[in-house]
Amino acid sequence: MLSIDRSIVDAIVAHARRDHPDEACGVVAGPAGSDTPTRHIPMDNAARSMTFYEFDSMEQLRVWREMDDRDEEPVVIYHSHTATEAYPSRTDVSFAGEPGAHYLLVSTREPDTEEIRSFRIVDGVVAEEPVEIVDAAVDPNAVQSYMFGQSPATVDYECSGR
Repeated sequence: MLSIDRSIVDAIVAHARRDHPDEACGVVAGPAGSDTPTRHIPMDNAARSMTFYEFDSMEQLRVWREMDDRDEEPVVIYHSHTATEAYPSRTDVSFAGEPGAHYLLVSTREPDTEEIRSFRIVDGVVAEEPVEIVDAAVDPNAVQSYMFGQSPATVDYECSGR
């Protein structure tokens, strides 16, 4: 399952809308070994195509070196489909070179809605996975409920430890 922050998904969708009708592409980096996408890196589609994306080789080299310097890895590799569903094409599958990455696709074929799907692509095999969009502003470990008005049998207001 891909668990990803809402603000990152919003940034990916905005990038896809901005580059439409060309396909948009980029990476979301995260700490190496964590499977946690934390840093959105929009990239240029060197192909400037409505049906194909290709990272600019110099930009890709720079981004991968930067991730390496920061002890990060590409947790998510994303791109958009502008006229078809959010499902990897044969070309997408043949170019999938990061077996540990989530491949996130966004379809911008409908002007008012987005279709967002994630896949694992390993050795040419495509497996769809659920996407959990989380809100980082809410700490999932924080107490979510309170019991106001509930009194324990003994209350020690002085914290005397008795």
